[in-house]
Amino acid sequence: MHKIKTSSQPTVLLRADLSGRGPVHVQVEHALREAVRSGRLRLGMALPSTRVLAQDLSVSRGVIVEAYEQLIAEGYLSARARSKTFVAAGQATVSNHDHRSTSSSEPEFDFRPGLPDLNYFPRQAWARASRRALHDIQPNELSYNEPHGAGPLREELCDYLGRVRRVLSTPSQIVICNGFAQALVLISQALRERGVRRIALEDPCQPDLRRIASDAGLTAVSVPVDDRGIRTDILERMNVQAVLITPAHQFPTGSVLDPERRQQVIEWSIRTSAFVIEDDYDAEYRYDRAAIGALQGLAPERVIYAGSLSKILAPALRIGWIVAPPGICRTIEERKRCADLMSPILDQLTFAAFLREGELDRHLRRMRNIYRRRRDALIAALADHLPDWRMSGAAAGLHLVANLPTGFSEKEIEGLSSLRSVRIYPMSSYCYGVSPEPALVFGYGQLSETQIEQGIAQLAAATNTAVTSVRARSV
Repeated sequence: MHKIKTSSQPTVLLRADLSGRGPVHVQVEHALREAVRSGRLRLGMALPSTRVLAQDLSVSRGVIVEAYEQLIAEGYLSARARSKTFVAAGQATVSNHDHRSTSSSEPEFDFRPGLPDLNYFPRQAWARASRRALHDIQPNELSYNEPHGAGPLREELCDYLGRVRRVLSTPSQIVICNGFAQALVLISQALRERGVRRIALEDPCQPDLRRIASDAGLTAVSVPVDDRGIRTDILERMNVQAVLITPAHQFPTGSVLDPERRQQVIEWSIRTSAFVIEDDYDAEYRYDRAAIGALQGLAPERVIYAGSLSKILAPALRIGWIVAPPGICRTIEERKRCADLMSPILDQLTFAAFLREGELDRHLRRMRNIYRRRRDALIAALADHLPDWRMSGAAAGLHLVANLPTGFSEKEIEGLSSLRSVRIYPMSSYCYGVSPEPALVFGYGQLSETQIEQGIAQLAAATNTAVTSVRARSV
C-alpha cells in the first residue's frame, strides 16, 4: 500500500480576494498584516513555508516571497536561518510600530503630491540588478572611488538621458548625488564659488528650495509663474546670475514652459552669462502627448540639468544626477567630495544594471498607464462631487490643481477635511511673494482609483459645512 505524504506545515486561512485590484503580493501582504493586527495570528506563531502557502493560495511562490519579505521589513514577521517564518508582533505591539495604521495623525486619504506608488516598486527587477552588480563588482570598486560617481552608471545615464530627454553630455559631465536636494546644495555652493550672488526661483515652489539656496549664501528672489510657465518678462528685469526652473511640469502649478518662453530663457542666459538650473521634475509622466525634450539640449553650455529617482521609483533610493558644463562640473565634483566623499557604490551599480537591462523603460511604461487612470479618476471624482471647482495644470506628473470657488477659504476646507480623515495641501503653502487665488494641490500617485473616489467624496461632504458658512457670510 502506497503511503501518501502530507505536509507538516501549519495552515493559515487568509481573507485574500486575489481577484481584486493591485499586485497580488500586495493583497497577500494586506491579508497577513490584518491577521496579525486583529490577533488571529499571534506573537510567535509559525507560518507556512512560501512553497506551501503559494500552493494553498494558487499563486506563484515569488508572490509569497515578496509578501513575507515586506512584512519582515515592517517588523510583523521574522525569519530564522534554515528555519520557519514566525509572527514577530502581537496586538499589544502592533500599535507601537505600525506606521501604516490609521490614527489621528495618519489620515485615511492623504492627497500628498510628489509621491509615487511605492507598492509598485519593481522589487524583483531591482533584486536581479543588485545580484548582477554584486556578482560583477571588482574588489577595488569597494574602496573609496571618485566623488562624481561610478563609471558604469554615468555611462548608462549619459545614453539614457540622451535617448529619452535629449540631454547633450558626456559621462565626464555627470555627477551622481543623493537626490535632487543634494544636487541643488552642490550646485548652489559651486555657483557661489564662481561669483554668483543672486538666484531667481519660481513662485510658487517647494519651500525647501529657497532654504537650500540661502544656506549656500545666495540671495533668492521670486519670479511669478502663470499657465505658460515662469514669467520671462519679469526675469529679464531681475539682477540675477542664475535661475532655477521646472520647465517640463512646474510644481505646484502644473504649468509647462511654452516654446516661446523656453527660447527667451535660453537667450537671456546667453546674453547675461547666467546659469539655468533645470529641475526635470515629472518629465517622465506626460499623458496627452509626447514629452518635450530637456531645456539643456538647447544650450548645454549654460544649463545645469538635474534629476533623481524619487518620483520615478522611490525617494528612499537617494539617487540623483547632475549634468553640468565642464568648467562648473569640476567645482560641483569638489563640493561632492567635501560633502560625503561619494554616493553608495553598490546602489549606483545596481541602478546601472537596472538601466542597462531596460528595466526603467519597462517600469515607466507600466506606471504611465496606472497614473493616467488615477488622474482621470481624480478629475472624474472632482467633476462629480465638486463641479464648481476648476481644475488646471497639464496632463502630466503626479498632481493637479483645483481652484476653489469664490468665497471659499483654503484653511477652512483644510480644517474641515481633516475631521473626515482627508489631508489636502493648500496652494498658499508653496507661495512666497505672490498671492494666488485659493486652490488645492492634489497628489494622486500613491492612492488607488477607489481611494481617490472615496477621498473626494469625503472632501465634498466636508465642504458642505463650508458652503453653509459662505452663504451665511454673503447674507
